Amino acid sequence: MLGVIGGSGFYSFFESDTRAVDVDTPYGPPSAPVTIGAVGGHEVAFLPRHGATHQFSAHTVPYRANMWALRKLGVRRIFGPCAVGSLKPENGPGAIVVPDQLVDRTSGRPDTYFDTGGIHVDFADPYCPTLRATVTGLPGVVDGGTMVVVQGPRFSTRAESQWFASAGFSLVNMTGYPEAVLARELEICYAAIALVTDLDAGVSTGQGVSAVEVFAEFEKNIGPFKELVREAIGRVAGERDCTHCLPHTGVTLPVELP
Repeated sequence: MLGVIGGSGFYSFFESDTRAVDVDTPYGPPSAPVTIGAVGGHEVAFLPRHGATHQFSAHTVPYRANMWALRKLGVRRIFGPCAVGSLKPENGPGAIVVPDQLVDRTSGRPDTYFDTGGIHVDFADPYCPTLRATVTGLPGVVDGGTMVVVQGPRFSTRAESQWFASAGFSLVNMTGYPEAVLARELEICYAAIALVTDLDAGVSTGQGVSAVEVFAEFEKNIGPFKELVREAIGRVAGERDCTHCLPHTGVTLPVELP
């Protein structure tokens, strides 16, 4: 089964013939019931990251419960659509970028299932190249870039934004971590799909980034963005053939994966 975790403004995915499933996890309930339907010949589980009514801010999203619930349902490949600010003027609002790296600037978020034992997960390349390729092959998609993940819920200061840009980062976001590393711990292929809603504060002039503008831009592009995700799902192979996000062979995990 494939999974889609919808970001800000991406609260539903299917048009008909779905069923909703409540899933219990050791980490509490996920953000919302998981909706299961069919897309592009695949059974797909959809979960709104922030909840059905955006009741969870970026720093309060139950990331561990979300990822655990999807795996428990049989999901082994996940697309993570998200809203981002751009640190590069050439990738303005409406651009779709598939990052290949991330930098974690969050703090205090539970970001592992392995609280005991000497388990060190390979995370040099945080996104599944096989899943990424299904999206980057679509017209107009920007292939690659580093997404810096900030704690939120506030946006960056101009100085922070300029610092990120000077370091060579491409995108700024609030939810990409720990989602990606939790997927890796659960042996799930994961790829982020980023919709640019604004130029970040240090890139542009004027009043800086506002939540109203971000949501308005996302709403303007949500229809084509969902269609792109559907097209990417249709390009995914029937059986998982990834050689990058392999199981943790040769180690004894401190938790039993669902």
